[in-house]
Amino acid sequence: MKRAAVLAADAGGSKIDVAAVARDGSLLGGVRIAPSADGDGRDPNPVGAVAIAVRELATELGADLERRPLATFGSFCLTGADLPADDRRILRAIDRHHWTEDRLLRNDTFAVLRAGTERTWGVGVVCGYGTNCAGVSPEGRTFRLPALGWIAGDWGGGVDIGQSAIWHAMRAQDGRGQRTELERTVPAYFGLKRPRDVMEAMYFGRFSETRAVELPPVVFATAAGGDAVARSIVERQADEIVTMASAAIRRLRMTKLDVHVVLGGGLFRNDDDGFIDRISDGMRRVAPEAVVMVVDSPPVVGAALLGLDRVGATQAAKRRVREEITHSRLARREG
Repeated sequence: MKRAAVLAADAGGSKIDVAAVARDGSLLGGVRIAPSADGDGRDPNPVGAVAIAVRELATELGADLERRPLATFGSFCLTGADLPADDRRILRAIDRHHWTEDRLLRNDTFAVLRAGTERTWGVGVVCGYGTNCAGVSPEGRTFRLPALGWIAGDWGGGVDIGQSAIWHAMRAQDGRGQRTELERTVPAYFGLKRPRDVMEAMYFGRFSETRAVELPPVVFATAAGGDAVARSIVERQADEIVTMASAAIRRLRMTKLDVHVVLGGGLFRNDDDGFIDRISDGMRRVAPEAVVMVVDSPPVVGAALLGLDRVGATQAAKRRVREEITHSRLARREG
């Protein structure tokens, strides 16, 4: 087996991707698995899920993990790598596996950033299960948020949007709030008639409160239909993305640069042009030359590129890895 130069891993709340990449950028093998169905999307032990995917990858490659490392360099972009204490804990867990000779650990937001731009600097924002933001300056200084939910001042992502939709629907039904189509569309999504039915189903455990994460498409569709309350939730999310990215740009002193702001995650896979336009307008008020873009490559591409950056690969190799690691190619290997 041709030995990989880079073992790249991206682990978020919705999937875990691992890929083995040669120094010339060719994809030797890749695996995509789903995370555990349990939990709240913030896995305290993301290495456990990565280990499952790496074992599947080694089997695909015919490699013996007991005999030698799978790759020269490991690039791990993982959810849960939010605080320095997290980094130390996760690195210890990675090192116990001896998958690579050397390694780099970053939060999964850095993978989105590197996947979305040819530059090694800029700002990345993830909105999927939750939300996070990270930035890198042209000099290599970094900015990242703790991304620990409300205790860290966060708002946004699928869970918060879904919970907001249920909150507004309930208040519309009982008269505490403004009337909204969410009063109909939210329970209809679950096959129920009234917001109160959703409340009781969650309260009595007929289905989990975490299913609120499924509701963003309902909110975006209701907003597109002209509902003011749903639109207010969408706009709140857009404004929060601007707030996070603006903090990174200001802290890294990039307000006068043509900084790339890369957006990644399930919330950006929608047809609401006004959502992206609101983000773009907000970013230009902070950094007039900022360029907002939505990443369409799998974030594991960014992890692979971070690894290729470290091993001194050519630009041709980096172009090749973008061509070879695609959603469809990883999905074909999904177990």
